[in-house]
Parts: sequence; C-alpha cells; structure tokens
Amino acid sequence: MALILLVEDDRNITAALTRALTDAGHVVRPVGQAAEALKILTEEQPDLVILDLGLPDIDGTDALRMMRSVSAVPVIVATARRSEADIITLLSDGADDYVTKPFSSGHILARITAVLRRTRAAVDTAPSVITVGELEINPRQRRAVLRGQALQLTRREFDVLTYLAERVGQVVSRRELLTEVWNQSRIGEEQTIDVHISWLRRKLGETAAAPRFLHTVRGVGVMMVDPR
Repeated sequence: MALILLVEDDRNITAALTRALTDAGHVVRPVGQAAEALKILTEEQPDLVILDLGLPDIDGTDALRMMRSVSAVPVIVATARRSEADIITLLSDGADDYVTKPFSSGHILARITAVLRRTRAAVDTAPSVITVGELEINPRQRRAVLRGQALQLTRREFDVLTYLAERVGQVVSRRELLTEVWNQSRIGEEQTIDVHISWLRRKLGETAAAPRFLHTVRGVGVMMVDPR
C-alpha cells in the first residue's frame, strides 16, 4: 500500500484512477491544481506522485521542477506529449517514469509497482555514507555535502552522483547510466546524461576542461575519481 498524490484536473480521469488505485490497495489524495499538490507534497509526504501536465494553474513541467526542488518523491508524469524531445525534457527535469494518454488502469498500476519497487529497494540497500575526497553522500537521507556545504541537487542529479560515487575509479558508460539510473534504454536519449553531468560539474565547482571528481573518458563514458 502506498499514499499516492494524484494531480489531475479532469474529473472523469480522476474518478477512474482513484477507483483503480484504491481497488489495488493504495490510498489516493486527488487534487486538481499544482499549487495544492505542492502544499500536500510538503505536508503529507506521499510515497508517489502521478502528475498530469495539463493543469489549469501552473504548467505541468514547471510543477515538476518545483516538486523536485522540495522533494525526492517518485513522480510518474501523465502526458499527451509523445515526441522524443518532450520525453527527454521530462526525464531530465526529474520524472521517474511517464505514461502517454490514453492509458489503461492496468498500465499505470504496473508503472507504479515498478517505480515503488525500485525506490524501496534503493533505500533498503543504500550504504549509510559514501565519501569521495571532500564529498560526502548520504543515500538514505538523499543528501550530498561538499566541504561542509550541502549541494542543491535534483533527484536525477543525486542519483547520477551516487551511482558514480559507488563506482569510484570505474568508467561508466552513458548507456549504463541511462539503463540503471533512468531505467530507459532507447537510442537517442543518451544526450540527457551529458546535460546532467554538466549540471553536476557546475555544482561540484569544476568544468569539463578542469575536472576534479567527474572525468570524461572520450568515447567510453565518465569516471568518478578521488581528487586527493
């Protein structure tokens, strides 16, 4: 059983999804606006969010970014957008998965089960602290600190950083990151990895030309190193 925040302004879809999710044993908090969803997200700490992009008050993509700024909760986006560029943007902005409309209740339930399974498994097996030089990562608290200063990371940035930190000295390919962190394997989506590595470098105070933690191995992937 999970507490699911359903952010959807279409009453028919809300009713159908609420019924299906409740029948599957989940507790559902349906809301029709992004502002209300953000309030509930911080107050009630749901286990998962289903986010429609066509909201009346705030664009769904902006709402996703706002959610990522305050919470690491898993988010499944429901969207009518089907282009590769749109999907890459959603995943880059922090969505854990997506479904394209129209979708069946069985489809969304399967996606929910998969995302919750991955999230809970990651928490259960996560080490308490990973230390790489002056960088400390606490996977269970989803907190990263560099030289005593907390890093403001999105969910995906944190996941990429942790995955690489657990493999210090190993070259990790973009395809591996896409498969293991994004749980995606479609050709053409690797460019989102480069974007996240660039963002991480900026927050770690380094550049591709002068790396400290994240070193690019041309034609292969990226490697986390201990700069000491």
